Amino acid sequence: MQPVIALVGRPNVGKSTLFNRFTRSRDALVANLPGLTRDRQYGLARLDERSCLVIDTGGLTGEDHVLDEAMARQTLLAVDEADLILLLVDGRAGLTAADQQIAQQLRQLGKSLLLVVNKTDGIDAQEACAEFHALGLGEPQPVAASHGRGMRQLTAEVLARLPAEEVVDEGAADASGEGGIKVAVVGRPNVGKSTLINRILGEERLVAFDQPGTTRDSVAVPFERDGQRYTLIDTAGLRRRGKVVETVEKFSVIKTLQAIDQANVVILVLDAHQGVAEQDAGLLGLVLDSGRAIVVAVNKWDGLSDGQGDEIRRVFDFRLGFLDFADIHFISARHGSGVGKLFGSVNKAYASAIIDCKASHLTRILQQAVQQHPPPIVRRRRIKLRYAHQGGRNPPIVVIHGNQVDSVPGTYRRYLSNTYRKALKLTGTPVRVEFRAGENPYEGKKNPLSPRQQARRKRMIRHVKKR
Repeated sequence: MQPVIALVGRPNVGKSTLFNRFTRSRDALVANLPGLTRDRQYGLARLDERSCLVIDTGGLTGEDHVLDEAMARQTLLAVDEADLILLLVDGRAGLTAADQQIAQQLRQLGKSLLLVVNKTDGIDAQEACAEFHALGLGEPQPVAASHGRGMRQLTAEVLARLPAEEVVDEGAADASGEGGIKVAVVGRPNVGKSTLINRILGEERLVAFDQPGTTRDSVAVPFERDGQRYTLIDTAGLRRRGKVVETVEKFSVIKTLQAIDQANVVILVLDAHQGVAEQDAGLLGLVLDSGRAIVVAVNKWDGLSDGQGDEIRRVFDFRLGFLDFADIHFISARHGSGVGKLFGSVNKAYASAIIDCKASHLTRILQQAVQQHPPPIVRRRRIKLRYAHQGGRNPPIVVIHGNQVDSVPGTYRRYLSNTYRKALKLTGTPVRVEFRAGENPYEGKKNPLSPRQQARRKRMIRHVKKR
């Protein structure tokens, strides 16, 4: 197992910046706003030749507030998982009472601790570290995470404190979230995305709070079920563009779109009480445009009478008629009803998205489709579609070769896409159809005739002139 490093400290001391520096990514949102990180964010880091997991946590403030208490619980869960805790403090702000309280609490846990003094760029690092000796956590390590200064020394100190390296099996990368089926959970704010993931995992991994916008970052959580590895990605709720006013929330939208693009399967969570809103339709369009496989979960199904449930089902069947290829589940994330059935649909959608098909099979399907519904006539010539082959997976891409393919109308393209999806018995995934024009063997040649044919043609021309 890879060792685990937890980054802990007050809000806005640079934990997410250091997380991104360790993981060489931008997986954690970074902005000059206290309390931006609210959940545990996991990342894989390579420290020299050693791989390890790094956990970014929410800031510990000590304030008596419901949301702050939830963030503190997440931080303590991360600390419990960690082999090494990095306590970050702000070198510019100096030692604070909150730093002292956090250090005292961490010392009582008996974990390996390393004190990191961040934001020491432009100031005397040794002088900035001097007052932090009072915390009794050993020699402070000065860094400037935003600029990468001091990272070499910090890395060496971290490696010296990690437990002895163990043999890592081939599945270790999957356990860190690099492998398995990547499932992005998306939806509007406050539809129950984090509650659904917590129900799936059987633990309070994500902050679930009855307030829109609680999740601002995209949080990846490795998970295994029935021998299959997954990575569940909780995302920030997407609102209408006019509602996205904060710069931080704009970054959250970008992270959500990136999560959709990187996922194998997307679970779209809808609110049974609110129906399919304009934002839901827009989000569905983004998922389908990205080509990701999709499963729909209509949440908050508990507490509805039979009559209400039947009416809501009719509404969703009507509004989601264009998603007839995707499975729709009516669930209650809070109580767990229907949640277990989601994974059967996720597995089917994933298997459909990565299907491999022979060119001969795809060509036979094309010929049958053309026979049943021939392409239209363009400029007095019928479009000819000759053969097909697979051009990619996730989503499945069918490349069709023929003549005048630039004139194929969108309706006929959709007809072929639906035909392939039904013929291949695909569930939950769209099929992309691409066209390529057949090459003209004489294109670019001045004379398409062979030398013998050219000589024969000249003789015929002379003969005609004599007559």
